[in-house]
Amino acid sequence: MMDFLTLCRIDDQLSSSEVEELCFLCRDFVNKKHLEKISDAKELFIRLQEVGLLENHVFLSQLLETLRRVDLLDLLKGENWSQEETDAVPVLSPYRKMLYKIYDDMTKMNLKTYKFLLGNRLERRQIEASKTALDLFAELEQAGFLSGTNVSELHRDLLNMDQQLAMIVQRYMEQMAHVNDEEQPRILPRINVDYERSTISSNPQLESMSESRPSYENTIYSDAHPNQSVKPLDKTDFYSLDHNPHGLCVVFNNEKFRGGLGDRPGTQEDSKGLRSVFTRLGFTVLIYDNLTADGIRSKLAELSKNNFVDHDALVVCVLSHGDVGCIYGTNEQRVLLRELTQPFKSCRVPTLAGKPKLFFIQACQGNAYQGGVLPCPPNSKEEEEVEQTIEEDAGPIQGETVPWDADFLLGMATVPECRSFRNIYSGSIYIQELCKQLLEAAESPERDDILTVLTRVNRNVSKGLYKSRKQMPEPKYTLTKKLVLRFV
Repeated sequence: MMDFLTLCRIDDQLSSSEVEELCFLCRDFVNKKHLEKISDAKELFIRLQEVGLLENHVFLSQLLETLRRVDLLDLLKGENWSQEETDAVPVLSPYRKMLYKIYDDMTKMNLKTYKFLLGNRLERRQIEASKTALDLFAELEQAGFLSGTNVSELHRDLLNMDQQLAMIVQRYMEQMAHVNDEEQPRILPRINVDYERSTISSNPQLESMSESRPSYENTIYSDAHPNQSVKPLDKTDFYSLDHNPHGLCVVFNNEKFRGGLGDRPGTQEDSKGLRSVFTRLGFTVLIYDNLTADGIRSKLAELSKNNFVDHDALVVCVLSHGDVGCIYGTNEQRVLLRELTQPFKSCRVPTLAGKPKLFFIQACQGNAYQGGVLPCPPNSKEEEEVEQTIEEDAGPIQGETVPWDADFLLGMATVPECRSFRNIYSGSIYIQELCKQLLEAAESPERDDILTVLTRVNRNVSKGLYKSRKQMPEPKYTLTKKLVLRFV
């Protein structure tokens, strides 16, 4: 049984909206009437303990990963975390994950359109009372229009709204069409509850616990041609990741500055997130806090002297203030972006030749704001309070552009001349989205490469408004193969 103090600490870090999201994800395991009465995460944890889903960290860790709260996973790791638990058979259904991803990617305009499309299936009061897409999904499930084996109407609605959202459902349908009984999760609750998962075995005693027992194989079909041949993967198209660990992930995390730039509260959340994600992706993570410009150069020079013959890749993340073509040390002296990459050119480090070298830069690249059309009315009071937690990682000096060699990728938080944003409590917009998308790609059945991941980061960051402004990340690369990062 998990330590209740740890659960209380997790509860303290969750917002009311996140508790509602958790309740939706747990609808397959907890009685619906009980869920309606839950006001905080502690009450939900009690219900999950009753059905035996908090005997270890597996289920809760999957919930937190789905919510992209990688920071809270550290609390679980502090409580005798074992790797075996993270490798256990999953219990959170692909169906719930699919619905949550749609909700997570849905814009306000999408939600408005979706409510309009549901006018012939839900009553007006149900639609008006639904604040989020998760509320609508719950109403549709209650009315019998949506379930793990009935997503065709959802797919049709999304096709009329947003092709990217519709693709999420399409992938789910194709995935479920090829799932057999042996691949289904087998972890069951230990008491009689409203357990509606489609993975219950054929044991009659277990069947009595379920309101329904649909079959994925009989009701979900793929729109793809069934006899279409699939081209086998050509390994020469991909960077090899054969070593464990794959290599180093080095994080330069500058929070405290000595002059007029100001400190960077919230950056520790970025540092924690990067440590968690890249550790799970198979890298040894090194974090250096609050280095001057010369200190950063010195660490890079020291790092470049390593023998990388047993490394598959190198990752360098810089969290700091910046300006065009540069980032700042804590002494507010600039380090050019080319100074970050040059020490690792193939001519200087032959053991990194032909291997991917990834650089992720969270820093402003100028003082200009990225423009955009505001799709919503002026901010409400609540939105204004949120805006007060957003800061900019800007500085006063202009720098130079980045030279390129083969197998480099530079992921910038923003385009040149413009600012990037950071929440002083939850971390920077770019790094948090990057961590989210890396986690999602690592557990996806698709083999999405790093450029696909960064395209999603671009899309999601660009959809937001920060201080009534926009932010547009920018990847630059000279990669020669595809890089697919998976959990080790």
